[in-house]
Amino acid sequence: MFTGLIEEVGSIKQISQNGANTDIVIRASKVLKGTKIGDSIAVNGVCLTVTELYNDSFKAFAMAETMRRTAFSELKAGSQVNLERAMACDGRFGGHMVSGHIDGTGEIASVEKEGMATWVTINADKKLLKYIVEKGSVALDGISLTVARCDEKSFAVSIIPHTGSETTLLTKKKGQKINIENDVISKYVEKMLFNRSDYEGSDSKDDKKSESSLTMEKLISLGF
Repeated sequence: MFTGLIEEVGSIKQISQNGANTDIVIRASKVLKGTKIGDSIAVNGVCLTVTELYNDSFKAFAMAETMRRTAFSELKAGSQVNLERAMACDGRFGGHMVSGHIDGTGEIASVEKEGMATWVTINADKKLLKYIVEKGSVALDGISLTVARCDEKSFAVSIIPHTGSETTLLTKKKGQKINIENDVISKYVEKMLFNRSDYEGSDSKDDKKSESSLTMEKLISLGF
């Protein structure tokens, strides 16, 4: 589990294909402290397991599914990446609940300054946008952010100078891919509301159709 608060920006030291997997060596410093083999580190929001440790870097591997689902295919030696160690139980939980499991990718549509802030607009598929709501949480390349506005084709976040300087987000150019992790709570709520019949032993198409209609009575019955 992560918070989406980036600890440092590292860089890709080496990335190479190894059969169906991709080996990645990442240069870092802060996230190496206290880290041991088997620990989890989020790399651009992707939860990876440390397989080897060096003085100035660590090694992990990405499965084929990870490469398909994320923007890792755009990484190369020298690419900068956001890094965060798994959340410690003795610290403040300053971001939101981030699992490190990417739902898909978006595409940078624009980056525009407004005073001290910078607006970043991301185009995304409808299957991702349905979980994104104004003033809700989203993780972009592992960065915990608040959605400032959204519509049927895109959503936007407003970046403060600190976030811009401590992450890779403002180095992104129009057209580049970015990893998106939706707020997991929205996905659980969706499954509870629209797939209740799956858990109540009903195989009837009519039953499933009636369960898919969201009503006030249903919300009350579910404790909302």
